[in-house]
Amino acid sequence: MSDATSKAIDRAMGALVGGALGDALGMPTQLLSPVRIAELYGHVEDFIEPFPDHPVSKGLAAGTITDDTEQALLLGRILVESGDRFDHARWVNALLDWEREVKARGSYDLLGPSTKRAIDAINNGVPAEEAGRSGDTNGAAMRIAPVGIMMPLEPLEGFVGKVAETCRATHNTSIAIASAAAVAAAVSRGVAGGGWRDASASAVAAARRGATLGHWVTGGDIAARIVWAQDIVHGKAIRDAIRLITDLVGTGVASQESVPAAFAVLEVARGDPWQAAVISANLGGDTDTIGAIAAGMAGACSGFSRLPQQHIARLVGLDMSEVRALAADLVAARMAKIGSGKDAAE
Repeated sequence: MSDATSKAIDRAMGALVGGALGDALGMPTQLLSPVRIAELYGHVEDFIEPFPDHPVSKGLAAGTITDDTEQALLLGRILVESGDRFDHARWVNALLDWEREVKARGSYDLLGPSTKRAIDAINNGVPAEEAGRSGDTNGAAMRIAPVGIMMPLEPLEGFVGKVAETCRATHNTSIAIASAAAVAAAVSRGVAGGGWRDASASAVAAARRGATLGHWVTGGDIAARIVWAQDIVHGKAIRDAIRLITDLVGTGVASQESVPAAFAVLEVARGDPWQAAVISANLGGDTDTIGAIAAGMAGACSGFSRLPQQHIARLVGLDMSEVRALAADLVAARMAKIGSGKDAAE
């Protein structure tokens, strides 16, 4: 294995496991207000059990991953199995199988509103390319990291096209594609060796391109909101930044809230994956998804070897051998694309 491949796999593992850390840390605080989080848990800085009557996380052990991580790994496997042409039917069936499995486990954290609506439409005979025409929430962005691992950023049109392809069945809107493209681009820049500031710049460019694809829906421009969200928290203390993110950016499931919020967290954490996870867990709202996105991007820019191993060892529900195998397969596909691009240029 070449040195470049080893480094890329370390970054890919950083993205996937960093996302899992953010997901698991935010699991007990999701859907709660910042005030309620403080009342129940104080300032969250470590894995904790959710309170007994939590609406979606009740009964889960501290450190348990949720749908954010599970769906990201699922998408990664479908990408590897699909080859160059994304298999929409396989993807939709995989999501349905996943939901049946988590229901059997007694989980309350199921498919998100856009994904569920689209799959119901597909089951009623609506073509996949039409089913996702109203999907504008953050489900595509939360699970998109494997696309960023597999796809080199250049050419940008092809990169964003692959993101849009994976969004088509469930989140085929300008806002959702722009949001997923931003997150995937940040991850891809990290896997290529870039730092978190470089990743943010790549995200903005990808979001601008992504906004031209899919069905147009009303809402704030994702690229502009990412820049604005990072600007308003730049140089702020963590507690002040949390207030600005919750009060101004928003932390709901809408793409134009949670995705810029994740980039604001990346700014405040200065690219530190565990710090990004901690900040996200205390925001309130969709804390597990914001944490998964922010810590996943940070992890891609730092690498698995620089993640807090003592916290990784306490994750519940994550098969590390599965993650390693997936990271290696996605990086192999990435290197093949880079190699074929060089061959074409020569």
